[in-house]
Amino acid sequence: MIKRWILVTILVPLSAIPACAQKKEGDRVASAGRVMSEILRIPDNIPSDLLQKAECVIVLPTVLKFAVGIGGSYGRGVMVCRSRDDFSGPWGAPSMIALEGGSFGLQLGGQATDFVLLVMNRRGAQGILSSKVKLGADASAAAGPKGRDASAATDLTMRAEILTYSRSRGLFAGVSLEGSTLRPDNEANKKLYKRELHARDIVLHQAVRAPGSARQLLSVLNSKSPRNKSQG
Repeated sequence: MIKRWILVTILVPLSAIPACAQKKEGDRVASAGRVMSEILRIPDNIPSDLLQKAECVIVLPTVLKFAVGIGGSYGRGVMVCRSRDDFSGPWGAPSMIALEGGSFGLQLGGQATDFVLLVMNRRGAQGILSSKVKLGADASAAAGPKGRDASAATDLTMRAEILTYSRSRGLFAGVSLEGSTLRPDNEANKKLYKRELHARDIVLHQAVRAPGSARQLLSVLNSKSPRNKSQG
């Protein structure tokens, strides 16, 4: 009887670990949905025509600066793309994504910052889904313009593969993330979906259904950008 009790006390906490890990990643997906919804309600937000031409959207809630004065930062979030290999389908299930390194300067100010990145072409999206990508080297990146349209955007901005935005202390602006890296967070995907999946299969090939925690994120994207207008 004593041995049986000991075995139960060991196995029960171990069996709870996968559920806790899945909930943590689910909370992160839900947080990304809230961030995107709040940002798109800001009067001077992401230009509608840019969002409607984006192949993918990356949302990184509460990125933290871990070394004040050095500038290294660390964040986890989600990447959502229009499904199918040509990015012509509806917004698909999210893949977990990691942002690491780089120097974001004084705009972080030691505070947690939300980031939203628009991936504007297939090359940029395929690169991020396949491996680690360094912004400014492997993929061109620029601070995104804001406002009702992108008419004031520079040529550099319009040629960038990735447009980047930040929100900190209620302030929303384009921000440079050059020098930082983006990569698929395969461990987080495994926790969220309870099996090993390639980020490309999650995002483009609809290998899994989107979790309930992604409902708000997908709803706001389908509402604001139901079709990919970069398709011609």
